[in-house]
Amino acid sequence: MSRARQPPLVTGISPNEGISWTKVTIRGENLGTGPTDLIGLTICGHNCLLTAEWMSASKIVCRVGQAKNDKGDIIVTTKSGGKGTSTVSFKLLKPEKIGILDQSAVWVDEMNYYDMRTDKNKGIPPLSLRPANPLGIEIDKSRFPQKDLEALFPGMSADFTSENFSAAWYLIENHSTTSFDQLKTAVVNLKKQANKKNEGSLAYVKGGLSTFFEAQDALSAIHQKLEADGTEKVEGSMTQKLENVLNRASNTADTLFQEVLGRKDKADSTRNALNVLQRFKFLFNLPLNIERNIQKGDYDVVINDYEKAKSLFGKTEVQVFKKYYAEVETRIEALRELLLDKLLETPSTLHDQKRYIRYLSDLHAPGDPAWQCIVAQHQWILQLMHNCKESYVKEQKGKDILYVYICNPLLHSPMLDLDSDVRPSSIGHLSQTASLKRGSSFQSGRDDAWRYKAPQQVVFVEKLTKLVVSQLPNFWKLWISYVNGSLFSETAEKSGQMERSKKNARQRQNDFKKMIQEVMHSLVKLIRGALLPFSLREGESRQYGGWEMKSELSSQWLTQVIQTVRLSSESLTALEIPNDMLQIIQDLILDLRVRCIIVTLQHTAEDIKRLAEKEDWVVDNEGLTSLPSQFEQCIIHSLQSLKIVLDCKPGEASVFQQQKTQEDVCQLSIGIVQVFIDCLEQLSTKPDGDIDTAHLSVDVSSPDLFGSIQEETSLSSEQRLLITLSNCRYLERHTFLNIAEHFEKHGFQGVEKITQVSMESLKELDQRLFEMYIEFKADPIVGSLEPGIYAGYFDWKDCLVPAG
Repeated sequence: MSRARQPPLVTGISPNEGISWTKVTIRGENLGTGPTDLIGLTICGHNCLLTAEWMSASKIVCRVGQAKNDKGDIIVTTKSGGKGTSTVSFKLLKPEKIGILDQSAVWVDEMNYYDMRTDKNKGIPPLSLRPANPLGIEIDKSRFPQKDLEALFPGMSADFTSENFSAAWYLIENHSTTSFDQLKTAVVNLKKQANKKNEGSLAYVKGGLSTFFEAQDALSAIHQKLEADGTEKVEGSMTQKLENVLNRASNTADTLFQEVLGRKDKADSTRNALNVLQRFKFLFNLPLNIERNIQKGDYDVVINDYEKAKSLFGKTEVQVFKKYYAEVETRIEALRELLLDKLLETPSTLHDQKRYIRYLSDLHAPGDPAWQCIVAQHQWILQLMHNCKESYVKEQKGKDILYVYICNPLLHSPMLDLDSDVRPSSIGHLSQTASLKRGSSFQSGRDDAWRYKAPQQVVFVEKLTKLVVSQLPNFWKLWISYVNGSLFSETAEKSGQMERSKKNARQRQNDFKKMIQEVMHSLVKLIRGALLPFSLREGESRQYGGWEMKSELSSQWLTQVIQTVRLSSESLTALEIPNDMLQIIQDLILDLRVRCIIVTLQHTAEDIKRLAEKEDWVVDNEGLTSLPSQFEQCIIHSLQSLKIVLDCKPGEASVFQQQKTQEDVCQLSIGIVQVFIDCLEQLSTKPDGDIDTAHLSVDVSSPDLFGSIQEETSLSSEQRLLITLSNCRYLERHTFLNIAEHFEKHGFQGVEKITQVSMESLKELDQRLFEMYIEFKADPIVGSLEPGIYAGYFDWKDCLVPAG
């Protein structure tokens, strides 16, 4: 945790006295972290921030303004440390005033005068008005150590402008190798400079001779007029004429000095105008600078200048300042609108969103831009999801035209599959997503033809989950930043805006929770509409469905979808989204798992029904064909394909937790066994036109029976019955028991019932087949005995019942 910054402390100022606009160097501690951190500087109560130039955390250069007090402290204010203190003070000296007609030996260069105030155009500083080389001879700096000179002349200085000037130090430092003749020349130069100063008054008199002559002529005219009128003796007339003479003298004086006074007023006006323009040019140039910085994207500079102008001119009563400050506010309002538009633009990165929110908060934008951004982002994610569904539904309808060609087996050759993949594989990108890499190994072995072969609904689910997983993290992190106040700068924190934002966030927690739930509901319902349309309520099919279901998805594709949804759920869980918001996804995964098991068992029954076509009647040493083994392997393969579906991931419930699911799976399992039993019955009673009657008398116990069967191209009904009975006995003693173990191993419920019903059906078949075989064997014997039985017309009804 960083330590809080200390307030600024001024420990020195050089020089420590001077007139207005004197350039001073302020030294101290904690004087700011940069130019933008300096927000206030006063010397003797006057604001000197406009002329301040931040050099480092211990040094600031500025110019003294027209202070209110003759002597006062130097106060520095920064964003990071607040208002500081001072251990030194500055004394303001009053400049010598020169009247309009007073003689002055110095003409002040106005350009240099105003340039000294800004330090922008390097004008001539006051000290440079004095000669840099007073002796007028070549300067040759000595290599004499400075420390030795300071020790040799304690308390003295080599600066000829200083009060403690030491001529000996100056000569050692600048003219240690100068010859004696050159020093004589220097003495002559100094005398000439002194003579020029003494001749200053005489020079001004010579320069103003014309003015003196004009004044002399005017006085002479007045004197002559008085003499001409002196002959009059009337006192009243003399008084009147004296007044007239004085008036004419006054008018003559006004005429004489009118030009001088006019030039003086004009110069004062121009000087004041230049002074105002130069002193406040920051404000006058600010509107144009704001426009330029906005075009360049330097919003930080604009905000910093605006804060500075607001602190200086926000409450001004000067009309010209108010006018320019209004222009600044107009451009800042346009900037707020521009930043808000950029904030609500989609798509945008989380970094840009945070940046624009911070800018708007620093500009004191009305409303709550952060919440506006969250609402816009939420609507955009929902729109993306529905647009994704519409595009894939439309694409599926367009593919119906090519359905005939797609069903052609020739189109499924490996070469054509590779060349037909014209769209990029979204699942490939999904597997590369950082948030989905945990456990996503099922996509590694997929070829480029996957997307072409996959049903449109599967590709849609892959794309939809990738979209949500890529967009929702930024949406969630934006909310977290809004809650903890990390969206705002230090300025907003000091102004109390962060606290207001946190309060708004607490009030809007339920609204944001509804947004997340709406995204989750849309995701789940869109997947249900594509894969489980029967699970949607009435009225939702049009919004979330619209797919043309020609045939139900196979268990392979359902397993693929379950893996995809599981990975998406793991990625969303990693965002620390509350589990109650993600429960709807777990419910969807459970329904998909149940559906996958049902479909797998249904397809298994169809596969087993086709096993009858694979019976080759080739028997091994135990009198069995390959049919029982094929039946067992088919069921084991189906159960192994369901292993991923049956295994419970963290947070998932058992697929057999619902009673209805247990009953459905049990009935389907029994149905699979019953289908195989029906196949055995059909195979045993299969009609055969080429039955060899010679084999009917063959002894069943003969060890050569099955060997002779293998050599024959066709089997008799008697032989098929014997082989089927042998298979039934093996099924009863081995196969059904092995299958029951596999059912239990994979967590199936009601295995005892499945085994019991299967055994009963098998025993019934065995009994029927045995009776048929006995009938086959008994027919020749009965046929030979029956004529003799009825030869004597014997009737059992008339026969007495034996007794004893």
